Amino acid sequence: MQYRAFGRTGLKISSLVLGTDNLVNPTPEAESLAILDAALDAGINLVDTSNSYAAGQAEILIGKWLGTRPRRDDVFIATKVFYPTGPGINDRGLTRHHILRACEDSLRRLNTDYIDLYQTHRPDPDTPLDETLHALDTLVTQGKVRYIGTSTTPAWQVVEGLFTSERHGLSRFACEQSPYNLLDRRVENELVPACQKHGVALLTWSPMAMGMLAGRYALADTPPADSRAMLRGGIYAERVTRRGIEVGLQFVALAREAGYDPAQLAYLWVKDQPGVTAPIIGPRTLAQLLHALPVADMHLPEELRSACDDLVAPGSVVASFFNTAAWMKWKFA
Repeated sequence: MQYRAFGRTGLKISSLVLGTDNLVNPTPEAESLAILDAALDAGINLVDTSNSYAAGQAEILIGKWLGTRPRRDDVFIATKVFYPTGPGINDRGLTRHHILRACEDSLRRLNTDYIDLYQTHRPDPDTPLDETLHALDTLVTQGKVRYIGTSTTPAWQVVEGLFTSERHGLSRFACEQSPYNLLDRRVENELVPACQKHGVALLTWSPMAMGMLAGRYALADTPPADSRAMLRGGIYAERVTRRGIEVGLQFVALAREAGYDPAQLAYLWVKDQPGVTAPIIGPRTLAQLLHALPVADMHLPEELRSACDDLVAPGSVVASFFNTAAWMKWKFA
């Protein structure tokens, strides 16, 4: 397992991060626990979750798992706040009211005294950034949160957060978590350079582009019955585009011709892109996790990097994975 600097915190994290959006829903509890065990045993030391995954059940399962570990410090737990947690008008967003309450709920579900990384799941245009940062800083001061970060946030707002923290003497964003794969390379335009310039770690989600880069789809109109696009629909199905599938199949052929498994090459491509700290892998089964683990010790050949650039030009997009970000304007013909 390779380990990399986590921004400028001094911490080292594994070059693959375990994402937990599939735990409990749809992965059964026993297999979910086996995935967590196997990831830690393989050297993965960052587990990423959210209070919105499976309506909080993913956090509960991780809390149950943490209770079986001899050393809590062996694992870096990251969770998030933003999405609704109840029916109330204020049970959402990035207000001080919601952040402080949501953190207490996450601590209880996670069965822990502290959260290693607490991330804003999306930007909140209705709440001033300084209020959000003051609330997050309160949690750090109280010892309930160790580091703070953002997710699916524009580069300008990440940098604004850094400047606001510096101006007011508040805790600083340690990382940003954004979608990044060969089919959606827009983070290369501004976010990657901003993170590199300011020492912000970059975690990336959906490195396999919902399976399009693994050859899971043949036709956009007929996704596999067990695919996320079919099982969850909505925003997930929206990401699967005809052009994305076409490029995905070209990528599969390229990988196989070069002697690589397509899914592993999709992970590897993201892992070895400039500015990336670690891609988040989100296995649905234990077998999928075990299949991904060898990527941690692989290196991307320059000739393959160049061939991938020929499929999708740097900074461009053929399938939007920012479709849950209201600030990102995009449209396909």
